[in-house]
Amino acid sequence: MSIDPVPPLIRIRGLSKGYRRGGQVIPVLLDLDMDVAAGEFVALMGPSGSGKSTLLNLIAGIDKPSAGTIEIGGVDIAELGEGELADWRAANVGFVFQFYNLLPVLSAQDNVALPLLLTSLSSRERAERARVVLGLVGLSDRADHLPNELSGGQQQRVAIARALVSDPLLIVADEPTGDLDRVTGEEILGLLERLVVEMGKTIVMVTHDPKAAAHARRLVHLEKGVLVDEAGA
Repeated sequence: MSIDPVPPLIRIRGLSKGYRRGGQVIPVLLDLDMDVAAGEFVALMGPSGSGKSTLLNLIAGIDKPSAGTIEIGGVDIAELGEGELADWRAANVGFVFQFYNLLPVLSAQDNVALPLLLTSLSSRERAERARVVLGLVGLSDRADHLPNELSGGQQQRVAIARALVSDPLLIVADEPTGDLDRVTGEEILGLLERLVVEMGKTIVMVTHDPKAAAHARRLVHLEKGVLVDEAGA
C-alpha cells in the first residue's frame, strides 16, 4: 500500500512580482517555484535587489503577487481579498523584524499580547497567554518592563514571543539579528532553532549574513528574481 507524501506547508508555483514605475513595470520575481515543509527553517539570501524581501512579504501575505500561486496550509493566499488576507495573516503568521517594532509605551507583556486583540480572548486570557510565551523565551522576569528598559537582545526576544503568541502556522523573520552584536545574535538564532526543533514551528528568514543562514536547515539563494541555488544544512 502506497503512502501519500505529506504536502508542503508552503507551495509556490509560477510566482512573479513586478512594480509599476511610471509607465514601466519593473520585474522583481520571475516565475518562481518553491516548497517549504512544515517544521522547516529556511534562510533566504541574495544580493540587494535580488527579491528576497519581496518573496518574504508575499509569503507573509503583506503583498500580493502579479502572477502565480502561494498555497500555505492548502490556502491560496494570492486569491484572498484584502479583508480575508488580513484575517488570514492575523491567524497564521508571526512576524519578527530587524528593529523589533515594539510600542515604547507598553510593557513587554502588553507588546506580546497585541496580536491577540484581534481574537475573541478576554483580557485575562490574553495576559495569561502573553506570560506563557514570555516564559518560553526566558523573559518571565521582564514582563512589566518597558522596551527602553530592555537590552536589544531582550527586545528581540519580546518580538519573538509576540510572533508566537497566536500559535501561527508560520514565522517570518526579516534580518532578525541585523541590529544585534554577534553574541546576542547567536542567542536569538539559537532560540529560533529551538522553536523549530522543540515546537515544530516553520520559519522563513531573510538574512545577508552567512553565519546566521548557517542556523537554518535549508538555504535558498535568489539572484535577480530567480532561485539560483538551494542547499540543505
